[in-house]
Amino acid sequence: MIVSTEDRDLSTARGDVFTRRWRVRDSRKSPIVLMHDSLGCVELWRDLPERLAEATGHDVIAYDRLGYGRSAAHPGDWSNSFIRDEAEQFFPPVRHALDIEHFIALGHSVGGIMAASLAAHHPNNCRALITIAALAFVEDRTLQSIRDTQAAFAEPGQLERLRKYHGDKAEWILWAWINTWLSNSYATWTIEESAPCFACPLLAIHGREDEYGSLDHLHRVAALGTSSVQKLPLDGCQHVPHREQPETVIEAIAQFLRTSVG
Repeated sequence: MIVSTEDRDLSTARGDVFTRRWRVRDSRKSPIVLMHDSLGCVELWRDLPERLAEATGHDVIAYDRLGYGRSAAHPGDWSNSFIRDEAEQFFPPVRHALDIEHFIALGHSVGGIMAASLAAHHPNNCRALITIAALAFVEDRTLQSIRDTQAAFAEPGQLERLRKYHGDKAEWILWAWINTWLSNSYATWTIEESAPCFACPLLAIHGREDEYGSLDHLHRVAALGTSSVQKLPLDGCQHVPHREQPETVIEAIAQFLRTSVG
C-alpha cells in the first residue's frame, strides 16, 4: 500500500494551524483524525499515522492544536472548557479547510476525550470513535502523575525536550496542562461535560498499569456510547499503549474499523 504525506498550514480566524495528511493512494474511505495529548503535537505521533494508514487503508490526518507544535500560539482564551472548545470552535475550521465530510476520531489521553467530544458535537460527521488512555475524570492517580511530571520538568534541561517540538510555546504548554488539572476549579470535571454521549461505534483502549488513570476511565468512556462499544484493557501497559504495544493497538484498530465502518 502506497502512503504519501502532505503538509499544509491552514489560515483560520484564530491563527495558522499546521496539518499533516498521510494519504493512501485511491482510498475513498473516511479519514482518521488524530487528537494529540496535552504535551503532544503532530511530530510526536511518530510512525503511528503511517502504520495506521497502511494497516487500515484510511487516510490519516493530524494537526497541531493552536498553541502547540508548528501551529500559531493559542489565542489566549484558555479555560476549563478547553476540550469542548476544541470540538465546537477550533476543529470546525480545520475540517472545512481540509474538506472533510465524514471522519473517524482517534485521540490519546486528553486527546481521547477531545476525540469523544468531536463525536458528540459532530454526530452526523463522525463515523467511529477510538480512544487510547482517555482521561474521563480527575483521579488521585492522575494528579500525582502530573505532580511527578512537574517535578521532572523542573530538572535542568528537561524543558528543552518540549522546546524541540513546540519552540517558544513550550513553557505555556507545560503550565497550561499543570495549572488546569491541578486547579480546584477543575477538580470536579468529568467527561460528561465535554462529551455527554456519542452514537457512533466506539473502541476504547486502556493500559491496566496506566499511571495517569485506572480502568475506571475506560469504563466511564464506554458507558457513554449508545452504539456498539468495544473495550480493550491491555495487560502490562501504561499510559502510551500505541508506543508500548503498537502491533496490538494497530491490529485492534484495523479490525474495529473493518467491522464497524467497512
